[in-house]
Amino acid sequence: MGKGGSLSDGVIKKILLSYTYVAIWIFLSFTVIVYNKYILDKKMYNWPFPISLTMIHMSFCATLAFLLIKVFKFVEPVTMSRDLYFSSVVPIGALYSLSLWLSNSAYIYLSVSFIQMLKALMPVAVYSIGVMFKKESFKSDTMCNMVSISVGVAIAAYGEAKFDSWGVVLQLGAVAFEATRLVMIQILLTSKGITLNPITSLYYVAPCCLVFLLVPWIFVELPILRETS
Repeated sequence: MGKGGSLSDGVIKKILLSYTYVAIWIFLSFTVIVYNKYILDKKMYNWPFPISLTMIHMSFCATLAFLLIKVFKFVEPVTMSRDLYFSSVVPIGALYSLSLWLSNSAYIYLSVSFIQMLKALMPVAVYSIGVMFKKESFKSDTMCNMVSISVGVAIAAYGEAKFDSWGVVLQLGAVAFEATRLVMIQILLTSKGITLNPITSLYYVAPCCLVFLLVPWIFVELPILRETS
């Protein structure tokens, strides 16, 4: 096989590998979503403690990232000063903890399919917040697309059989915090030339999320957990 054929084979392998990664990510993401719903739903496993569940997630992620970076040296850590950490990573961690808390809380009140429909508002939220912080330029055609997405989600919400207003508020809050976090990453990290891969991102952000979640957990869920178990 000629040189052109070898190059073609290499490109095909990269494409197949990329699709394999995407398929694995979709499967794992779907599994986590359904499992969270199973644990939190009062009609299933009936353990409605979203802050505790999120803290367990963050503890595992922080531990795994620490092992991969510090023990096994699988990934090189990003050089980051203390001032940069508190000015850039801590706000992102706070937004991420609020997003996860509200998102997991919504599983108690809404169905998985309806939550995924509400998450379709994420591009609208990211674009709107980007325009607000002057990271995106306002374009009328783009805004028309955003409005059409919003109308579609509103129609889906109107026809939802298991509609719960409090669950919708929680999920929309999660979307707003997550969109703000994505914009803040661009403002606080990317603009300063700092790029975090998924592992280093967990290494820096997960412990910060754990600390932020600890505060509401002490006042909201810990007293209930002491009484019921």
